[in-house]
Amino acid sequence: MIRDPEPGHIARFRAILDDRGVLTQADQIAPYLTDFRDLYRGSTTAVLRPRSTAEVAAVMRVCTELNIPVVPHGGNTGYCGGATPDESGREIVLSLERLDRIRDVDPLNFTLTAEAGCVLARIQEAAASADRLYPLSLGSEGSCQLGGTLATNAGGTAVLRYGNSRDLVLGLEVVLPDGQVVDGLRALRKDNLGYDLKQLFIGSEGTLGIITAAVLKLFPLPAAHVTAMLALRDVEAAVELLSRARQYTGDLVTTFELLPRIAVDLTTRHIPGVRDFLEAEHDWYAMVEFSLPPSGQTQRELVEEFLMEALEQGVVIDAALAQSEADRQAMWRMRESIPEAQRHEGVSVKHDVSVPLSSVPGLIAEAGAAVRDLVPGVRLVAYGHIGDGNLHFNLSPPVGADEQEFLAQAGAVHEAVYRIVSARGGSIAAEHGVGRLKRDALSRFRSGAEYDLMVRLKQSLDPQGIMNPGKVIQIDDADSA
Repeated sequence: MIRDPEPGHIARFRAILDDRGVLTQADQIAPYLTDFRDLYRGSTTAVLRPRSTAEVAAVMRVCTELNIPVVPHGGNTGYCGGATPDESGREIVLSLERLDRIRDVDPLNFTLTAEAGCVLARIQEAAASADRLYPLSLGSEGSCQLGGTLATNAGGTAVLRYGNSRDLVLGLEVVLPDGQVVDGLRALRKDNLGYDLKQLFIGSEGTLGIITAAVLKLFPLPAAHVTAMLALRDVEAAVELLSRARQYTGDLVTTFELLPRIAVDLTTRHIPGVRDFLEAEHDWYAMVEFSLPPSGQTQRELVEEFLMEALEQGVVIDAALAQSEADRQAMWRMRESIPEAQRHEGVSVKHDVSVPLSSVPGLIAEAGAAVRDLVPGVRLVAYGHIGDGNLHFNLSPPVGADEQEFLAQAGAVHEAVYRIVSARGGSIAAEHGVGRLKRDALSRFRSGAEYDLMVRLKQSLDPQGIMNPGKVIQIDDADSA
């Protein structure tokens, strides 16, 4: 059975870690007890901060011996409460922030090996210094950590061209609940020697083991970009335009982001320095970026020809091309500032869903009508990585509405949106994972066989149920004893 940590247990951890490795004072542990969106507030007796894989393993051996549950913690940028301890105070927080070494950069093999606590932006910079690209790009890249991005299978804005985190990892080092270290840090693109074990842990949100390091794929560093803000005829035009762009340019498209007019209004209203790039107002926009190789002049002309043709055919109504790096960064600032702008506007109800690309227009129409029936006057902020079918289907309350009354309707809204997404063959957890927020919905929106297999994997790798309990899969103490 799960046990509460005792003073003697904390002494065991102090014997493993240095003075900075065990935090117990209230002001020290406070930042680790609340999730990024302030949905959950937990409690703990200690935050452990190991400096090496060996220390992580030693900590886990003690936790297994004493049946102390562990919550792995990264940059705390998740949206689903996956790195926040519960309210009981029984769970120990294990922060990976001090495992922050870049162990190796191999430009010839196009790989980089880094520890779980490395901030994503630092990994991007290390790759760029070797004239290589690590393509995972997120709005939180200045603070999120590698381990967290892998544990949630983060995708970001370049999935269309480079894939999710699952597609960017060649090897993984993982500490199991009993302290065994799975050393799979192989920089191989072909390795069929048995099961691909790393994929068990990528996207598992710390419920099966603790990722401590990874071998990452690198790519040629683009020499230039063509970035444009395009006004669209409608959402159907966005799907059509993306298909044409990929075919016409030979898959030079890196990013294709859908934005509604309300997203432009919110960002220009609340975020200093954000501006509207087109003179007239339109219902829908796409922010599109093409990445060009060093010999990219011909490709640039190809991209510009494509955009001109789309304008002539009426798929695109108006267009603004970034004329400088400052313009490009300004367009990205608008896109990345939408969540912040919506927070400034007030409370919101959020959904992070995905459907096949061809179903995006139907999803927006059907789910939009459903939520407007439930909450007349609701403001729909549907935007996101339409290139991979991922939509942030967010709602702001009607102007002047009582915010608490609006939030009280969240359960009914979630259920309506989730059922429509599921009926269209989609997923209710596309970008940000399951965590605690969507744990109870998971069993209803996965087939019985899929869910049963997840439970069996959890029980097999974590028989005592000490790894991030209550996240993704709910297993009672009695079931895991």
